[in-house]
Amino acid sequence: MQKILKIFDWKTYTFTAIAVIAFSNIVVELFSQTIPNVMITFFRNAGEVVILGSVFLFAIAWLVRARPHNRPKKYDVIVFDVFGKESKIDGIRTQFKTHDVAWSFMKQYKETYPLYNFALVSKQKKQEKPTIFKYI
Repeated sequence: MQKILKIFDWKTYTFTAIAVIAFSNIVVELFSQTIPNVMITFFRNAGEVVILGSVFLFAIAWLVRARPHNRPKKYDVIVFDVFGKESKIDGIRTQFKTHDVAWSFMKQYKETYPLYNFALVSKQKKQEKPTIFKYI
């Protein structure tokens, strides 16, 4: 009986009880504050990187797309007959400084001369052939 009492002696388990209480406090601290704080910080920083990266990508794409283009300074209207050969109609204006005015005159010419086709072209300095912008 004395051996049984010695097993359940409070002095034996005092160190174990203190160790369990201390260990459980460490586990609670680890899983309730340390790990969540590290994870929250990581994902917050990762979110900032993703947002800033997308902003920079958008800005770069916008700058590349919004770069100044070489706009032609002179537009010509070329007249084509029914067979697709270039021809000339007396009394019509064929040289313009702006695209919108040339397009407007070209639409009016198409209504006035329905058997002809018209092309809005411009030739820039570096090109050998003129570029066709509109064709009706």
